[in-house]
Amino acid sequence: MSELSFEQMLEDSVKTIRNGEIVQGTVIDVKEDEIILNIGYKADGIITKNEYSNDASLVLTDAVHVGDTMEAKVLKVNDGEGQVTLTYKRLAAEKGNKRLEEAFENQEVLTAKVAQVLAGGLSVVVDETRVFIPASLVSDVYEKDLTKYDGQEIEFVITEFNPRKRRIIGDRRQLVAAERAKLKEEALARLEVGQVVEGTVKNVTDFGVFIDLGGVDGLLHVSEISWGRVENPKKKFKAGDKVKAFVKDIKGEKIALSLKFDSENPWLSVEEKYPVGSIVKGTVARMTDFGAFVELEVGVDALLHVSQISKEHIDKPSDVLSVGQEIEAKVVDINVPDRKISLSIKALLADDEETSETEESTEE
Repeated sequence: MSELSFEQMLEDSVKTIRNGEIVQGTVIDVKEDEIILNIGYKADGIITKNEYSNDASLVLTDAVHVGDTMEAKVLKVNDGEGQVTLTYKRLAAEKGNKRLEEAFENQEVLTAKVAQVLAGGLSVVVDETRVFIPASLVSDVYEKDLTKYDGQEIEFVITEFNPRKRRIIGDRRQLVAAERAKLKEEALARLEVGQVVEGTVKNVTDFGVFIDLGGVDGLLHVSEISWGRVENPKKKFKAGDKVKAFVKDIKGEKIALSLKFDSENPWLSVEEKYPVGSIVKGTVARMTDFGAFVELEVGVDALLHVSQISKEHIDKPSDVLSVGQEIEAKVVDINVPDRKISLSIKALLADDEETSETEESTEE
């Protein structure tokens, strides 16, 4: 019992309290498992740790200190030891229910820490009142592992409020979706064709790379990764990579990106490097029935038509050539706008024969 003046003792002796009444008191002692309050009554009030909070890890002596003022609800006027049993958490839960009801009616955005990650969703606590957020309402995309939210503060709205059935449902998904839509709108407003942008690789597929540009995704198609051939984008990119590209096209919400910068275009100098009539070396990159495509350098392929491979008749290029084989041929035509170069081994052979005949005539 706390020390009281005679006047206080006289006043408290005639004061009455009832079960269910809300009282205010001052903390006069804090123990490991209980709080003792002076509630202005002939007996002190006791709040056990279980009646203070549902958090089993909470350290009572850290949470409450002597001299603090608290409101509590009377559970029992005489606990058998001449003391008054009080509850703090139940009063807080009642206030929490009222708070959540108002938030539900006003569609207010609430912020609370995730208290527990459950198999089917998240549990958060608002003023000692539990709110359940189903896994399907945690985000606007499927998340298999929710453990990253444990202990994190999140925002949500109450979409169902039925405390009698202990069913208070929160929804974070609609807030995430709204924020994503806002970011997308802002991103689309600032993007324009030709603009150089930097983003983060989200996903890599066989046909290209999806890059997060900060609110909107852009597609870097496999054909726009390099001036040369790229067989498999997964060998060049992985999720999390930073990529600097330029916006090639915008159609609605679809953003097409490219890494084929004009300054690196190898076709700008092909007429100087490979003029008509010059002898070039290259590697057979791929073959069709009508000819072989020869790589002269990265991004510059030339066609060696089947009719230009040999003076002899050839049914198909693969009969005499193989992928990866290095060949020498003569440039017979260039069309820079269409990015086409035509080669001929037959013309080179004809030149060799003509040279041989000239040399023989000279010797005679």
